[in-house]
Amino acid sequence: MTCRILLLAGSAEARRIAVALQARGVEVKALVSEPPRGPDPMPVPCRLTGFDDVGRLAGEMAGFDAVIDASHGFDGQMSRAGHAAAARAGLPFVGLTRPGWGLEAANWREVADVAAAQPLISPGMRVFSATGWASLPDYAGFPGARLLLRQTTHHDRVPPFDFVDLIFGDPPFDAAQERALFRDLGVDLLICRNLGGRPSRPKLDAAKALGLPVILIARPALPEGAEVLADVDAVLDWAAAL
Repeated sequence: MTCRILLLAGSAEARRIAVALQARGVEVKALVSEPPRGPDPMPVPCRLTGFDDVGRLAGEMAGFDAVIDASHGFDGQMSRAGHAAAARAGLPFVGLTRPGWGLEAANWREVADVAAAQPLISPGMRVFSATGWASLPDYAGFPGARLLLRQTTHHDRVPPFDFVDLIFGDPPFDAAQERALFRDLGVDLLICRNLGGRPSRPKLDAAKALGLPVILIARPALPEGAEVLADVDAVLDWAAAL
């Protein structure tokens, strides 16, 4: 009988897991909390759903043999609901979390959230933020001069604060592009989520090369009691042992 795995997707690793499992004859379906972005869509049936009703989510897990959480590193709601729903459905659950970035320079800091970063911003600073549109309410009372918010999806929404400038760009970015962008914008400080990994790394390499201070936003806590692995190969080994 073919093993059926439900994949909670949203990270770059989710696609790699789906491809590898399919190659092994595993039937994989994916759930996402927002429409996939980029030119390389998930190679398995993928459905957009909410993660605010654990009972409904447990029902959606019926017929699967296990759940793998490879969601976006900052989608804590997806991980928590997925873990709780899998427990209710009686299914094995494993989460994937890539190692975060370390504090590689004396002027790099890590804080719990965007609100906690505000006291570290000096008056007059031009701050480049890669914390997403949803983080904007946490910038209320922003003490700097300009907040330069990266957006990787083009839209015509108006920011809620007049100190915000939207900086549109199409990933992937490389360190040279990021250095040039930071110079052109006159960036004084980088704030970004501590996602870890290579795809989001170039902005940090650029900041390091320019000697810019960096504030990393810590990832949400993982679901209590969940089994968590740190790389794709370990997750595939877990699935093979089911």
